[in-house]
Amino acid sequence: MSASQVRRFNLRRGDYVEGTSRPQSSSEKYPALLKVDTVNAMSPEDAQKRPKFDDLTPLFPDSQLRLELAENPLDVTGRIVDLLSPIGKGQRGLIVSPPKAGKTTVLKQIVYSVERNNPEVHLMVLLVDERPEEVTDMRRHVLNGEVMASTFDRPAEEHTQVAELTIDRAKRLVEMGKDVVIVLDGITRLARAYNLAAPTSGRVLSGGVDSTALYPPKRFFGAARNIEEGGSLTIIATALVETGSRMDEVIFEEFKGTGNMELRLDRRMAERRVYPAIDVEASSTRHEELLFDRNELTHVWKLRRVLSALDAESGGSGRGLDLLIEKLRTTASNSEFLAEIAKAPSLGG
Repeated sequence: MSASQVRRFNLRRGDYVEGTSRPQSSSEKYPALLKVDTVNAMSPEDAQKRPKFDDLTPLFPDSQLRLELAENPLDVTGRIVDLLSPIGKGQRGLIVSPPKAGKTTVLKQIVYSVERNNPEVHLMVLLVDERPEEVTDMRRHVLNGEVMASTFDRPAEEHTQVAELTIDRAKRLVEMGKDVVIVLDGITRLARAYNLAAPTSGRVLSGGVDSTALYPPKRFFGAARNIEEGGSLTIIATALVETGSRMDEVIFEEFKGTGNMELRLDRRMAERRVYPAIDVEASSTRHEELLFDRNELTHVWKLRRVLSALDAESGGSGRGLDLLIEKLRTTASNSEFLAEIAKAPSLGG
C-alpha cells in the first residue's frame, strides 16, 4: 500500500482494507494494492467521514455486560462478578491476582459469558508473553472472537507491536459505533515488555522500571471508555501481585488507581481449593449505581454488609465467600437470590 493511498483515503493504523492487488515485482517485498474497495467493510468515501477516537466523548459505563449464564446457574463465577464487580460497556477493569489463584480460569469464564450473553460485542483476547499451550487452549475456547498472542519465546518488541495493533484495531471499530471488549492477560507482562523494548531515559524507578516505559501500557489501558456518540471499548486486564518481584509491585501500584473496576483474587481461598477464589471485600466497581436498578443496588449493598460482617467474625478466613457460593448454588438466578436476600434478615436466614 502506497503512502499516497494512505493519504488519499485517510487510512489509519488498524484499518482493515480490501481491494485489488498485483503480484510484487522482483524489487518489491509485497504485492502492491491497485484499488481500495472497502475500509472496515465501508466504502472508502464513508470511511473518510469517521470521527477520530480521541475526539469522542467518554462517559461512565451505564450498560451492564451480564456474565450470568441462564443455562448453567451452577457456574457461580459470572454470577459473583455480576453482583460484586459488575462489568459495564466501557469498563476499565483489573483482575488482581497472586500466582496460582485461578486467574486464567476466571478469565476464560468471563470470555465465554461475554460471547454467549452479548453477541453484539466484538471480542478480542490479547495474550502477551504467554505459554504456547495456553494460547492454543484460549483459541479453542473462544468461539467467535479474535485471539491475538505473542508467546514468551518472542522478543519484547513483538509483544508491544501485537498489543499496539490490537488496540488500534479496537479503536477503529469503536469509531464505527461498535461495542468492543478486549481481554488482556496481562498488563504486568505488557509493562515488562515495554520496559525491555523502550530506549532508556536514564530515570529508573524502584524495581528497575524505566520512568518512560509505563506510559505506553497506561495509554493502552486508558483507551477503555463508554462513548456518548455510540459504541464503547471495554478492557479487562489481569495484574500480578505477590510474585516476590519489586517490579511487579511497582507496575501494579501505577495501574491501581487508573481502573474503575477491580476483581481481586485471594491466594488463601485458592489454597483451600475454594473457587472462584474472589476477595469479596476488595472487589468492587466505581459508580455501580449506573449498572444496577435501585432495588438491585439496595439488595447488593445489604449482601456486602452481611458478607463483610461474616468475614470480620471469622477473622478473614473467607467464610463470607463460602456462604455466598453455597447460597448461589441453591438458586436458579441472581434475581431469585436477591429476592431471597430482600426477605431474609441475614444471608444465613
